[in-house]
Amino acid sequence: MKIISNKENLQILHEDNHIIVVNKRVGDIVQGDKTGDKPLSDVVKEYIKNKYNKPGDVFLGVIHRLDRPTTGIVVFARTSKALTRMNELFSNRETKKTYWAVVKNKPVEASAKLVHYLKRNEKNNTSKAHLKEVPDSKLASLDYKIIKELQNYTALEINLHTGRHHQIRAQLSAIGSPIKGDLKYGADRSNPDGGIHLHARKLVFVHPVSKENITITAPTPDETIWNAV
Repeated sequence: MKIISNKENLQILHEDNHIIVVNKRVGDIVQGDKTGDKPLSDVVKEYIKNKYNKPGDVFLGVIHRLDRPTTGIVVFARTSKALTRMNELFSNRETKKTYWAVVKNKPVEASAKLVHYLKRNEKNNTSKAHLKEVPDSKLASLDYKIIKELQNYTALEINLHTGRHHQIRAQLSAIGSPIKGDLKYGADRSNPDGGIHLHARKLVFVHPVSKENITITAPTPDETIWNAV
């Protein structure tokens, strides 16, 4: 999958002395991995280095990640103080994350709380949702509601209560509503760009240094179905 972000076309949603927030595109990896592809973190470093004429290495802390086929909000720390405090906010669940997803099969209920036990399979990089606790599983919880019904798809808004591996993908698949394009979790066909219709739409948190309330909203990709949502 080819990386399409570079420092010239980065979509910056928020930027100050301590944090920078980017709208991730399909195919971007947040942090370097075994593929060797250039990660978004390096692209953001280049952007900062050029914009502020910074000599030497630029500090940039990776606070959280989004799956490669997913789009939306990614926050990076520009100072070590911000990194420490943002890590605490995320690990203590003191942020409010809202996602949008487009699914093929409309859920039975217009809104519901989903509670599962997720067990991760390291070999094929998936998580399976179980209704009852199984060995090595972790509790996963989210709320969803239908926000728009399209001709062939349904758009959902999701609020996470926990942050598990592939949580939204696995839990929606478990109720028979896999995300559009998500072959790994039961979609019938892939999307042309290799992505899935899952978007980190909104993030609310207290700024790690100024302590002001920050609300970030990320525009959805410029694509036919997202535009319809």
